[in-house]
Amino acid sequence: MRQTSQISKFTSLRAGFAALSIFALIGVSGFVSANEAAPAAPAAEAKAEVPGKPKADAAAGETLYSAGDAARGVTACITCHGPKGQSAVGTWPKLSAQHAAYLTKQLKSFKEGTRPNPVMMGMATSLTEQDMLNVSAFLAKQAPSQGVAQNKDTIELGQSIYRGGIASKGIPACAACHSPNGAGIPAQYPRLGGQWADYSYAQLVAFSNGTRKNGPMMTAIAGKMSDLEMKAVADYMAGLH
Repeated sequence: MRQTSQISKFTSLRAGFAALSIFALIGVSGFVSANEAAPAAPAAEAKAEVPGKPKADAAAGETLYSAGDAARGVTACITCHGPKGQSAVGTWPKLSAQHAAYLTKQLKSFKEGTRPNPVMMGMATSLTEQDMLNVSAFLAKQAPSQGVAQNKDTIELGQSIYRGGIASKGIPACAACHSPNGAGIPAQYPRLGGQWADYSYAQLVAFSNGTRKNGPMMTAIAGKMSDLEMKAVADYMAGLH
């Protein structure tokens, strides 16, 4: 009887252990299932699109450049800067083939007021960032402008400054940043070759006297140049291509 009682107790313990094991397995299974289901939430979050930088639309840029947008008070750029960015006089710069990033930066500077110009500040006020990117993309695709140096008396001085700088004044060669042919470096330094000499000279003066404040490097360089040196290098750059 005693042995039978012990066997009965042992059997009961085994049954109890089996029941606990089943519950334990169910619990572990439930825990694993929960862990497997958890990544579903991050996956849903991954589907959400994060707004990025607007993409430039050259076709829309051409429309805005050529016709403006009367409903928003945007004047057509072609009025002053000419067809495809080829302006007729030095009062307005040639914009054809200018680097898109540089053009966008200048438009933003006009709008922010860091590059004072009564006309362009008014024009840029109505432009959105998308407008700026679009117009810049359109102009960057146009053929480079051609120009000619006019002053034979200063051509050598202008060439010397552009290619070699002025060591005695600590002025670096313009070609180092704007390239030997004046094409510039995309997204860093603007194209200067073929630009109107009057316009380039006016910008050097603006940098020199601090009127134009969106180019610290040029402010330092132009501040060391004489009026003759600025005119000479501006004229020389007009003939670069």
